[in-house]
Amino acid sequence: MENQIRNEPSGPNPIYLDYNGTTPVAPEVVDAMQPFFAPEFGNPSSSHAYGQAPREALTRARQQVAGLLGCEPEDVLFTSGGTESNNHALKGIVMTAHRGGHVITSAVEHPAILEVCRFMGRFGIDTTYLPVDRTGMVDPQAVKNAIRSDTVLISIMHANNEVGTLEPIEAIAAIAREHGIPLHTDAAQSVGKMATRVDDLGVDLLSIAGHKLYAPKGVGALYVRPGLRLENFCHGAGQEKGRRGGTENVALSVGLGMACAMAARNLDEASARMRAMRERLHKGLAAGLDDLELNGHRVDRLPNTLSLSFPGLAADRLLNAIHDDIAASAGAACHADSVTISHVLSAMQVPAERAKGTVRFSVGKFTTKEEIDRAAAVIVAAVKRLRAA
Repeated sequence: MENQIRNEPSGPNPIYLDYNGTTPVAPEVVDAMQPFFAPEFGNPSSSHAYGQAPREALTRARQQVAGLLGCEPEDVLFTSGGTESNNHALKGIVMTAHRGGHVITSAVEHPAILEVCRFMGRFGIDTTYLPVDRTGMVDPQAVKNAIRSDTVLISIMHANNEVGTLEPIEAIAAIAREHGIPLHTDAAQSVGKMATRVDDLGVDLLSIAGHKLYAPKGVGALYVRPGLRLENFCHGAGQEKGRRGGTENVALSVGLGMACAMAARNLDEASARMRAMRERLHKGLAAGLDDLELNGHRVDRLPNTLSLSFPGLAADRLLNAIHDDIAASAGAACHADSVTISHVLSAMQVPAERAKGTVRFSVGKFTTKEEIDRAAAVIVAAVKRLRAA
């Protein structure tokens, strides 16, 4: 597929290998949203003619999201993004408990989970942060062992945003059901890249971030299993079936719906294609560099994610050397007198020197073979040049 990411008219952007950071908005998504900026500007809550098309569009978008998740449309709540969805899930369950309580999560969660847990700690909510193994995976038995009489929620991400490791959500879900505890998963990185049907996963709550699957930034969704009691996160006039007050953002919700519909149409094919691009990049780099070290699970990981350590190099130096040609992200932030290693790599017990040289490459639907081959050549040449210097 032709790469649709463009810079100034004078030339293309660097090769984009940071799809886990954000994705470009798909052209079909832009087209679907356009009418709801103008002329279909009405309030979907209005009973007059101007509200009809926006109201119908919201209904259709909810159906499209539900279609990708394998749930009923009424179980989908539109939000402003993955962060709000996570906040709503965690705070909503804890506030419903009305008795303090205990939450179980992992040490490799996104800050949109970890910071919520830290915040709730100010109000007497205790959180257990489960360790992970060297591949970044949580042991389901550790989840079971952490359950207490006052545990009100388990929240474990579906896929890690840095190294791509898939957590054993189905096994954890079975444990949660056995103990009658709701299970939430942050699926921001996995929705649209692989199957995330809620009944197959066994989850009670699931968070989506639109900008991770070719919808705009500022929109997301939260799946809530029927019958689950969840305190409202945003109180107001009763939109979203009373669950989230505030006039709905029709255009962005339509965009998320279209992105989900597109993902559902060719999910297996897209996953296979991303996996092929990822492996092509890995092989191209390994052909020129014999000391690469892979981070994350070799098999159970996102099809598009490749986290590699380049021994003897600081990631920021490598990224600076290739920034005119390639956009990727580092696993450590280097400062004048210190290095801040990501909490994910730290939890995986990746040695500091190796973590300092870690770069995440993530491919997407617009990545081409030609780009992969060029990227591999540029990276290999840069690594050899930096090491020689």
